[in-house]
Amino acid sequence: MKIIAASYLYNPGYPAIKGGAVAVCDGRIVAVGTLDEIRADYSCPIEEHAGLVLMPGMVNAHTHLELTHFPSWKIRKGLDYNPRQYVDWIVQVIKICRGLSHEELLHSLDEGARISAAAGTTAVGDILSNLTLLPEYRKLPVSGRIYLEAIGQDPLRCEGRKAEIASAIKGFSGDMLLPGVSPHAPHTVSEKFMGELVAMAGEFRLPAMIHLAESVEEISFWFDSSGRIAEEIYTMAGWEAFLPAPRRLTPVAYLDSIGVLNQMTTCVHAVHVTPVDVGILRDRGVSLVICPRSNDRLVVGTPPLMLFRASRIPLAIGTDSLASSDSLSVWDEIRFLHEHNPRMFTPEELLLMATIGGAKALHLDDRTGTLEIGKRADIQLLSHSSSFTVDNMAGCLLESGKVEAVYLAGEAFAA
Repeated sequence: MKIIAASYLYNPGYPAIKGGAVAVCDGRIVAVGTLDEIRADYSCPIEEHAGLVLMPGMVNAHTHLELTHFPSWKIRKGLDYNPRQYVDWIVQVIKICRGLSHEELLHSLDEGARISAAAGTTAVGDILSNLTLLPEYRKLPVSGRIYLEAIGQDPLRCEGRKAEIASAIKGFSGDMLLPGVSPHAPHTVSEKFMGELVAMAGEFRLPAMIHLAESVEEISFWFDSSGRIAEEIYTMAGWEAFLPAPRRLTPVAYLDSIGVLNQMTTCVHAVHVTPVDVGILRDRGVSLVICPRSNDRLVVGTPPLMLFRASRIPLAIGTDSLASSDSLSVWDEIRFLHEHNPRMFTPEELLLMATIGGAKALHLDDRTGTLEIGKRADIQLLSHSSSFTVDNMAGCLLESGKVEAVYLAGEAFAA
């Protein structure tokens, strides 16, 4: 047992506690308050961090840690260019990821988890496409949820992938990381397969995560089955025989029409959605993860943030992968969002989205996202500039906060 203390304890959304501390036993928080209060009740070692702010670790609600080494892979494979359109990027990702060895993916996954933790992230919503990596997750420092990804149109291959995912879910063990299911996107998963995957998630009482309406090409595809997705991605994947008939629907309306949107569904990106789409997402209880830097890098547009706010749709923050972003730091992500939309969210709202908002989107808010009794002791400690004021805690941390130390389940993380 130990006490972790700092000059301030700050749960976004609540007043800061001067001289705050948490008591930790077996990786869980057993007391929260001032150091004097906790020391009066518990006689145990104290790890004190004078001058720092103690707050919950960041929750990166959407990433692909297995793609962390993507920047070096594209150099090695002679594909070192920066696509400026969504389909060009997808083609690049496919070419680069073909033929990667298990060891290459393993090292990439390990590095992704390490640099995430060093940046103050203690929980992730990670998309895993290569299921052979699943045993390695038990060795990673971060907690969170692993969404087992499925892509496919061919019925036989879809059946095989569904069986692999079901087997992986049944064989899941451990408490650090929990499973989820990720039908990749409406345009990469057949209608039958999409329904089966979401139904399987329901049978196992697991959440699902779906990439949704990220690019304008997806809107064209769902309207009349045309455009670059049909012409290039379907051709490259050998899916020509599975090209759907024109649906005259938005991706959101399509998913709703097949009954896969519900309170256990989290959608990512949602850049090209209409007001009617947003109403559907709100009414179905869907959470959204926004990835501002990835959207900017791929020039896909900006999601209707004002509409999301007005509709009170739960929002979280994700970095996406290093295939489309410059870092895995959630701090970098919210600072970018604030810089480009300074009046959209207050600093405190951004910190809420990056902590408990992410935990809720991953259905892990009973475990992490705040410093509360019973939750994992996932903590980051931050220094700040000399202009720091307790009355503007969120604003000061957003402007100048620097991660100085991280605790994962109460144990100091060594980068």
